[in-house]
Amino acid sequence: MTYLLIADVLVLLHLAFVAFVVLGALLVLRWPRLAWVHIPCAAWGALIEFTGWVCPLTPLEVHFRRLGGDVGYAGDFIAQYVLPVLYPAQLTRPTQWALGALVVAGNVTAYLYLWRRRAPGDPDIASR
Repeated sequence: MTYLLIADVLVLLHLAFVAFVVLGALLVLRWPRLAWVHIPCAAWGALIEFTGWVCPLTPLEVHFRRLGGDVGYAGDFIAQYVLPVLYPAQLTRPTQWALGALVVAGNVTAYLYLWRRRAPGDPDIASR
């Protein structure tokens, strides 16, 4: 039971990370210093999508599910509603490329907006 709980927590952490990658630039608009955390996370998320790599959280989660005696995701709320967001059945390489492009485009747009609105003569946007 403990292993399955750890696996579920990892899925929630993974989902939160994905949400931060996609929407974190909006938080940076409010808290510019957060850019130092968000930019590497967004770069990692885009890299995973563009290369087709597997995020290390995925095999870690599967490992804990196996330790807990589970072989799949059927049967609980997280499996039914959260996992399909992270691991959609129709995920293809072109879809991954499109998702990566959306992450890059959305974040570049937000950061360009942030850069343009900075105070004149302010050399470091993260100093706010």
